[in-house]
Amino acid sequence: MSRPTPASSIEDPAHVRTSENALEKAIGRQVKRYRKQLGLTITDICSRTGLSAGMMSKIENGNTSPSLATLRSLSTALNVPVTALFREFEEQRDATFVKAGQGLAIERHGTRAGHQYQLLGHSVHSDVSVEPYMITLEKASEVFPIFQHAGVEFIFILEGSMVYRHLNATFTLTPGDSLFFDSDAPHGPEELVDLPVRFLSVMSQSSDS
Repeated sequence: MSRPTPASSIEDPAHVRTSENALEKAIGRQVKRYRKQLGLTITDICSRTGLSAGMMSKIENGNTSPSLATLRSLSTALNVPVTALFREFEEQRDATFVKAGQGLAIERHGTRAGHQYQLLGHSVHSDVSVEPYMITLEKASEVFPIFQHAGVEFIFILEGSMVYRHLNATFTLTPGDSLFFDSDAPHGPEELVDLPVRFLSVMSQSSDS
């Protein structure tokens, strides 16, 4: 759940430069990391590659774009494949930040009035889908929705209490209690004992499901 990039950031020359040399900085961090793992100084690498200390400093700080020949020389000196120098850039590390109360409101099938679902994030670029929700139940209901979906689910009670059903078993959940279960089985709240009920729900399943 990404937020739009402000127009002012796109037009900022400094922002553009940062995006343009992201690859150079990623390579530089990898070179520095491997060099330190081997216990080598910049001088040591210079003697192995024929590069100047100034050039090595620029490479490690991401201030220059090394040629393929230079990358091959560095990979040989560091005893790693050339592709290892690109690894940090190729691997995506996603993060979602949500301010309190600002999760994306979601309408789930079968929900009732007074049942609020806020999506707090969503995993991407992964073989496993993970969706954390903040759920608030504010009104009692004579008929409760029964949920059933692929994967597993974890719920943690923050406020209030309720009786929660999973298949043929029921659990009385109060603040601090948690429940982890196979969500392919019918499940859902059966009785709201102390309102409002607020709990964290984390649903996970294979992206192929």
